[in-house]
Amino acid sequence: MKKYLLIILIFNFHFIFSQHSLSQNDDVKVGLVLSGGGAKGFAHVGVLKVLEEAGIRVDYIAGTSMGAVIGGLYAAGYNARELDSILKKYDLTSLIKDDLPRSSYSFYHKKNEGKYAFSLPIDKWKIGLPSVSKGQNVYNLISQLTEHVHEINDFSKLPIPFFCIATDLETGEEIILDKGSLPEAIRASGSFPGLLTPVKINNKVLVDGGIVNNYPIEELKAKGVDYIIGVNVMGQLLEESKLNSVPLILGQIAGFQVYKNIKEKSKMTDVYIKPDISEYNDFSFDEVNDIIMVGEVAAREQIKEIKEIAIKQNKRRHHTAIYSFDLNRDFVIKEIVINGNLNYTDNYCLDKLKLKKEIVTSQEKFLEGINTLTATGNFESIIYRFIPVKGGMKVEFNLIENSVSTFLKIGAHFDALYKTGILVNLTKKHSFFKNDFLSADFIIGDNLRYNIDYFLDNGFNWSFGLNTRYNSFTQDIAIALDEDEPEFGIKVPHHYNDFTTQFFVQTTFNNNMAFRVGVEDKNLKVFIEEIVDDQTEKVFLDNSNYVNVFAKAAYDSYNTQFSPKRGFYFDATYRFYLLSTDYFEDFEPFSQLSGKIGYAYTLFDKLTLQYIAQAGITIGSSGNNIHDYHLGGYNENFINTFEPFYGYEVADLNDTSFLKSTFILRYELFKNNYLSFTGNYGRLNSDLWNGGSIFEDTVSGYAFGYTWDTFIGPIELKYSWSPDTVDHYWYFNLGFWF
Repeated sequence: MKKYLLIILIFNFHFIFSQHSLSQNDDVKVGLVLSGGGAKGFAHVGVLKVLEEAGIRVDYIAGTSMGAVIGGLYAAGYNARELDSILKKYDLTSLIKDDLPRSSYSFYHKKNEGKYAFSLPIDKWKIGLPSVSKGQNVYNLISQLTEHVHEINDFSKLPIPFFCIATDLETGEEIILDKGSLPEAIRASGSFPGLLTPVKINNKVLVDGGIVNNYPIEELKAKGVDYIIGVNVMGQLLEESKLNSVPLILGQIAGFQVYKNIKEKSKMTDVYIKPDISEYNDFSFDEVNDIIMVGEVAAREQIKEIKEIAIKQNKRRHHTAIYSFDLNRDFVIKEIVINGNLNYTDNYCLDKLKLKKEIVTSQEKFLEGINTLTATGNFESIIYRFIPVKGGMKVEFNLIENSVSTFLKIGAHFDALYKTGILVNLTKKHSFFKNDFLSADFIIGDNLRYNIDYFLDNGFNWSFGLNTRYNSFTQDIAIALDEDEPEFGIKVPHHYNDFTTQFFVQTTFNNNMAFRVGVEDKNLKVFIEEIVDDQTEKVFLDNSNYVNVFAKAAYDSYNTQFSPKRGFYFDATYRFYLLSTDYFEDFEPFSQLSGKIGYAYTLFDKLTLQYIAQAGITIGSSGNNIHDYHLGGYNENFINTFEPFYGYEVADLNDTSFLKSTFILRYELFKNNYLSFTGNYGRLNSDLWNGGSIFEDTVSGYAFGYTWDTFIGPIELKYSWSPDTVDHYWYFNLGFWF
């Protein structure tokens, strides 16, 4: 009997010891599910702060939409503090809108694109709606932040295993993204319909996962976790009065099924955290600090339950700071692979990307190239990843070209010279060659005009262009009654008609600088009307064709075309007039050199100082005064030798050469609204330097102005006067200049 009792005691002791050992060595796995909710998802970061403080080790993450963004970055190795810094560093509204710095655009684009209010795609002769954001900036940021895990294709191999949810746009099915490119998967999960374009992965067109599963708790349970902490930042269905925008309406529709299932899913969650985000919406991207704090407050309300789970975990996850690493460290490009470029050559893409083998670059420089390629508008998507290889990096690009190559663009403008004008533009890309485009402007209004451009863009290599335009306007200009006393005269309407055709070659050194040489044919018809015997007759002041060769160098680093806050501008043009049909039969070859230098600098983020210096010189005699420099008025769309000058009307000041300085003081009252004071000073004389006394016989003018930058262009009201005269003028301009 004692023998049996001893065996039983030994067995019980072994069982108790085994149980104690199991409780000490077994570890519980914690899963984290993060819902979608747009900007409200910033609350996830606040929750993560509290989880880290409590000692929670997250073993698996599931996320949808913004939950995929925050969760994916956390899975890649970032901690809550680093995520907080990232969200506060970047202008998230600009990222989502795909805003690009002006320096990303080609020199041609800078000069010509600032005149259209909106652009409509034309596909198979059908006019579509303006495109939504491509989400390229969002992808770029995520790609940059996850560059250290680009080579990982299985998301279970990330520092924290991860998956996210997307929706198949064709079938409406839920797609679990747990393999492939991490930044591409995150971008797909957050492709909110109507806000960001869909993403194509494995021949499936994917949109926001929140449409089918905004809280993927069942899928996370299937990964074998013991406890699930869930964060739900979804709001409530909105009342009719609050559904006042297309994105809100689309979000309401997408949320019907989601809101229906969330109650059941919340019961499956061990720690269910529901931050009070009632004061915010999906687009509250400017409320980062407040929303993060809301998440932190909600998590602290359940700190007891959170700590109880943390105690059951035997070890914490070791964290190595990532965000503190230098994302702009230099690295060598050893290999470049480009896929998907059907209509654009590899050289074209590499020129825009500013890449070649063995080049030393950084993430910052690399992103500048991505922005330049994006700014062409030729690609719907630019996906890339870095793969470490011996001695540097291999870069793989997967490009999706824009399927639309034809666009209808519209603009509108009013000013005192051209009066009312409606601009209709038709742009066609790769019309004859892979890298070309054709643009035709037709202006309907008080003065009919057109401008047609054809440009074969070879990047930093020599490009070729052809331009033809017709421009006409009528302006009262003084005619001297006595040649010996030109200051005494009367103003009569002058009718200007300009038909110009150019052929040129151009090279660019970067997006800011270009050099162009070409040949130009200019047909000028300038006349006044006289009444003779009750009949109106045209008296031509010029009716000639002029052939000239020209060279032009320009540099433009202004941050905006209108009301710049910073940057430098330079423009110099030399023309040599070789031939003329010689209406007055006294033509002799002559040349003209003109230039402009401008600089803008902003103090205290509001007050901008801008200085502009201009000069024009005529070498030789043109035979008539049509080619003289004509100063006066305020227009940004003058042609030929007409130049603005406050305090005088158009062409009140005329001579063969001129010097001019302009000082502008501009203050931004609030966003896109400016008050300005301008002073300009000039000297017009054939003897421009006057033996060194260039300040003698100067003229001056001043202007106060108010400018409001709108989507159709600047709306300006200016009051101008000159102390040289008793005259004063009001200028009203509306819309982009063209």
